[in-house]
Amino acid sequence: MARVVVTGVGVLSPIGNNINDFWGSMLSGKSGAAPITYFDASKFKTRFACELKGFDPTNFLDRQEIKRYDPFTQYALVAVNESIVNANLDLNKIDKYRCGVIWASGNGGVSTNDDQLLEFAKGDGTPRFSPFYVPRILIDIASGVISIKHGLKGINYTAVSACASATTAIINAFHYIKWGKADLLIAGGSEAPITESTIGGFNALKALSTKNDSPETASQPFDIARDGFVMGEGAGSLILESYEHAVKRNAPILAEIVGGGMTADAWHLTATHPDGEGAERAMKECLSEAGIQPEDVQYINAHATSTPTGDASELKAIERVFGERKSLIVNATKSMTGHLLGATGAVEAIASIKVLKENIVPPTINTQNPEPEFADKFNFVLGKSKNAEVNYALSNTFGFGGHIASILFKKYQ
Repeated sequence: MARVVVTGVGVLSPIGNNINDFWGSMLSGKSGAAPITYFDASKFKTRFACELKGFDPTNFLDRQEIKRYDPFTQYALVAVNESIVNANLDLNKIDKYRCGVIWASGNGGVSTNDDQLLEFAKGDGTPRFSPFYVPRILIDIASGVISIKHGLKGINYTAVSACASATTAIINAFHYIKWGKADLLIAGGSEAPITESTIGGFNALKALSTKNDSPETASQPFDIARDGFVMGEGAGSLILESYEHAVKRNAPILAEIVGGGMTADAWHLTATHPDGEGAERAMKECLSEAGIQPEDVQYINAHATSTPTGDASELKAIERVFGERKSLIVNATKSMTGHLLGATGAVEAIASIKVLKENIVPPTINTQNPEPEFADKFNFVLGKSKNAEVNYALSNTFGFGGHIASILFKKYQ
């Protein structure tokens, strides 16, 4: 079995449009939440979200690409380009039949779908759909476009498991390389869900925070005052390679992937199991595949969306796997980025890799009063970043339908 390493990362997020800005904002505890500007949200229960700031696709893509691709695909291309540059990857010097793409999205081209249907509804019934309508909305189109743009002819597909999608994609890429089926895979996820239908739909589910008077403090993971998550958008891209392939081309190695766990709650359409049963098994699978003990893990990037049921169930699962351990660092980066749905696992995987690389943990912002049952059991790193020697970092993601995915990273030495 091959060892699998990460050699490049790229991020497009509500708190930074590249890896350096993203990480700097995260360490300073910057919130990406603000009033919605993409449409008139004045009559919505939730009127804020974590939109990208200062992003102009013409700085990265030509106008024909922008015309052809939904924002979720545009975001994917931008993040992938950065990860290729950061990996010092010369695409002319690799075997493109052994290199591919496993991408993720939970919603695909929902923005295009909204725009086209709203335009049709305003007309007299005469269909005037764009010839790009169908390819723009397809969830798998981003992985196809990435491979076409870079000539990658190996494994290529899209993983869809709701908010666990990107982590699922990364775990799948990890296993394909580990099994010798590929030398290099681009894995990650992108999402552009800040639209009328998505905000309205999640409002109908009562899943979103409605703290419209203070958007920047609305995401409060673990806090007893939390009332729902904050929608986010963006993309995260990781370059995964076999250790042998990376060393042969003298690539910068950021971290090693050593375990992945994918399970199902088989419990409820939208809610996690109240006791975190699926999360517990996924985390144990990570540890088992890596061949390590719970006490070897120093840091967990929790799914922690800021929903009343979800946060508590995850903490119950963490306690059953790791015990009551004040030294165990648990943080929630969604307090800053919001919830990027199908892309969130990629962005949080990158944050976890940066923690391993830099030995500093970003804070959970906005949380003042953690769940009393767990407040003294873990180190929640509230308010300010914390210096810490981290050798193993675990990242959790959970999705509607009961999808669970956890991934374990190891410091590269």
